[in-house]
Amino acid sequence: MLLLLGLCLGLRLCAGSPGPPAPARELELELDPARRWHDPLEQVRHRVPRQLRLLQRLKTKPLMTEFSVKSTIISRYSFTTVSCRMLNRASEDQDVEFQMQIPAAAFLTNFTMLIGDKVYQGEITEKEKKNNNRVKQETNKTKEDNQEKGTELFRASVVIPSKEKAVFLLSYEELLQRRRGKYEHIISVRPQQLVGRLTVEVNVLERAGIALLEVPPLRDSRQKGSGKAEGDPGPPPSTTINQTETFAKIVFKPSVVQQAKIAQNGILGDFIVRYDVHRERSIGDIQVLNGYFAHYFAPKDLPPLPKNVVFVLDSSASMVGTKLRQTKDALFTILHDLRPQDHFNIVGFSNRIKVWKDHLVSVTPDNIRDGKIYIHHMSPSGGTDINAALQRGISLLNNYAAHNDIEDRSVPLIIFLTDGKPTVGETHTHKILNNTKEAAQGQVCIFTIGIGNDVDFKLLEKLSLENCGLTRRVHEEEDASAQLVGFYDEIRTPLLSDIRIDYPPTLVKQATQTLFPNYFNGSEIVIAGKLADRKMDQLHVKVTASNSKKFVVLKTDVPVEPQKEGNNVTGSTRSKGDGQEAPNHIERLWSYLTVKDLLSAWLQTDDEQVKERLRQKAGTLAVNYHFLTPFTSMKLKRPAEETHADRLEHGYGGMSAVAGPETVMQSLRGANMQPGPAPKKPYDPRIKISKTSADGDPHFVVDFPSSQLTVCFNIDGQPGDILRLVSDHMGSGVTVNGELIGAPAPPNGHKKQRTYFHTITILVNKPERSYLEITPKRVILDGGDRLVLPCNQSVMVGTRGLEVSVSANANVTVTIQGTIAFVILVHLYKKPAPYQRNHLGFYISNSKGLSSNSHGLLGQFLYQDAKLTEDPAEQSKNHSAPPFPPGDQRSETVLKVKGRRVPVVWKQRKIYNGEEEIDCWFARNTAAKLIDGEYKHYLASHPFDTEPVFGPGMPRGI
Repeated sequence: MLLLLGLCLGLRLCAGSPGPPAPARELELELDPARRWHDPLEQVRHRVPRQLRLLQRLKTKPLMTEFSVKSTIISRYSFTTVSCRMLNRASEDQDVEFQMQIPAAAFLTNFTMLIGDKVYQGEITEKEKKNNNRVKQETNKTKEDNQEKGTELFRASVVIPSKEKAVFLLSYEELLQRRRGKYEHIISVRPQQLVGRLTVEVNVLERAGIALLEVPPLRDSRQKGSGKAEGDPGPPPSTTINQTETFAKIVFKPSVVQQAKIAQNGILGDFIVRYDVHRERSIGDIQVLNGYFAHYFAPKDLPPLPKNVVFVLDSSASMVGTKLRQTKDALFTILHDLRPQDHFNIVGFSNRIKVWKDHLVSVTPDNIRDGKIYIHHMSPSGGTDINAALQRGISLLNNYAAHNDIEDRSVPLIIFLTDGKPTVGETHTHKILNNTKEAAQGQVCIFTIGIGNDVDFKLLEKLSLENCGLTRRVHEEEDASAQLVGFYDEIRTPLLSDIRIDYPPTLVKQATQTLFPNYFNGSEIVIAGKLADRKMDQLHVKVTASNSKKFVVLKTDVPVEPQKEGNNVTGSTRSKGDGQEAPNHIERLWSYLTVKDLLSAWLQTDDEQVKERLRQKAGTLAVNYHFLTPFTSMKLKRPAEETHADRLEHGYGGMSAVAGPETVMQSLRGANMQPGPAPKKPYDPRIKISKTSADGDPHFVVDFPSSQLTVCFNIDGQPGDILRLVSDHMGSGVTVNGELIGAPAPPNGHKKQRTYFHTITILVNKPERSYLEITPKRVILDGGDRLVLPCNQSVMVGTRGLEVSVSANANVTVTIQGTIAFVILVHLYKKPAPYQRNHLGFYISNSKGLSSNSHGLLGQFLYQDAKLTEDPAEQSKNHSAPPFPPGDQRSETVLKVKGRRVPVVWKQRKIYNGEEEIDCWFARNTAAKLIDGEYKHYLASHPFDTEPVFGPGMPRGI
């Protein structure tokens, strides 16, 4: 539910834009001033050659250099970040618009713009009450005006100075809904032009295990170019899929040529990932993390409940043509799908109500045939009497229940389909809703379908919301019939009714909705809540429901297996409850569902006092969790300029910025943090750094200062592996992981491939939780407020106990509490060979703050010592030089470390800060006997995994 974000510094920014956008023609002229060459007089006067005119037109159009989307899905909850880079190549300032369609069920959590060296970050605040009614109407209008199904359009327009760049960063979160046995994650890929670097990455992490995974062709039924090659049902071209039992990584990275084959205009379509998970317990899967729990309930192998269904179909004059034809086609298919134990009837309505039978009939071949004939002869005419049609449909179901055996626990449903607004009979929305609710008495569920763009979708939403149903919008297009059948498939098999899920009130507080009218096969019920006792080892769960002719009671004590804190996800914004909790995906899920429940309750009540309490509660929670809702708004905070003369509206809370031509200094705490001394100057690209490092292919180096020994080893991993470099989560609260990418080996080399570190992730959980994700292009810092820093600009940021310094295209230095420092070198190639990749090197510059329990491939050696056990008498005590001449006894040299004897040989290794090479003792065979355990013990399940493999109470000398 996106709202007006406001105007700031001449920026035009809207989501669900309440004001009319600039006319398409006007916008096109603004973006392409070179259209003046279309004037014949101008062409004659200036005599500009056609080729030059084309070049000038291309020059002045802002160029999108990069469009990337990254989604991380943890236990059905998705975090999505969109990054778009634009370049103004013109000699004058240019207006540019960024657009992104986001799912209608998602909450936008952040929007940030970087214009040149200035940072404009969105701040979510509670909306003033006086704007509520206007915003509700405008938001609904935007939904109706939006031509893409199930999405809302976010737009931001800004003026980019000549020759400058702009970066747009957008984040949103969503709980994926299970429909027809699958979760579906949809990402809109419509950059509006061909893009030099276009990437969509989806990471799926499901503890229960991934049962199936599908990536269909790009879907864009509204625009030309579907991305689907003829006869090719598989993923879009250039899509790679890597999958394990619990993790999947899908990357879509089309070249410009591949994009052009799909759509020359850059509107590629929807990139879709569908999957499902394994389910073992009938009572569901319960996950716990940091005092919050999520219960996923989706039983299977149950006999279906019989359903009593009345199809209420609009046959008014506006349904003429394609709409009615496609509705009839869909109904023919649906009638054939009814089960023998079901009962049904058909109501057609316009300004008159036309009922097929005066009562519900059983499903027989003759009745199905007669029903199809009745539908076939429907003809469009007259107005739209929605109120009378609903009243007639409900009365048919109530009469059936009154005159038949209701012990069969059948499910009464109305499937209501219309393309318009009420024009005949009762036309007042409020009265229609009240009449329907009073007639249904909570016993009849109404599922509404709106066809086309003229439908009163707001009315349909409330009809379903107040009567235990669902709403879908179907567009008047070629596959409308398939959409109708697809919606019916979601509700065709009810398995349970009158579901109640109970938890011990002394153990669980603030749980989300626990009462559900129906459970349909292929769907899922999700409940989240807070635990009163974090140390509990089991949770009593009781599920009561009706199934067929039985009353079902499921009761069990579910073992609580707390997930490790490392399952938190980057991209989650601040999730402050009491100000002390670290963000985690289950807490985000709880806040998401709680806000949704409050919004639903607010929509359903007419009591103004109750509405105000719900508004305040939902607004406060949405602000705390950075959700953009009808009760919150987003404003862009302006950077404070260096000179007082140019300063605009200084004093916003949150993040402030001081921008200069080369360095940006930002405080992530703003008004909440007392100004301290300015951070130190960014590190020089050729700084002296520690030898203890992992860089290159990668090559690991460990320095033992007390014995003046340096040891090195190689780790031959696989692309996609995530290596644990430092693990001190329980001590200093620091964990460092590095993700590998692959490249072909150089010609005539002995290796099959090379691997490099492409991403370094750092988690800090003391005194507050902070996340860092570093790649050769950017640094993402989430220390309460999320910030993205490009690596090609010198930047320094600081928050309590954490400083990040970026030296442009050289290195990133992370300092924690002043006692821990890591330096990440950025290795870039102007013209890389096939076996080269832009990559990172990781160096431990200061380890004083790391505890003695540190582990990881590098961390395990920080508090150890080593010595050579075969040191000849004549050898100098300085072991930095080789003690044996080349060719002698090198293979017999033994290093003693951690009580183990490790054969080593003498080697020379390069330290990649560009200054020096070092001599080291090399442990062969992938560091066998040198490191604790084996290589596989150092593989993390995902970039922000902190689960320790070695630590206190665990064997270290395996």
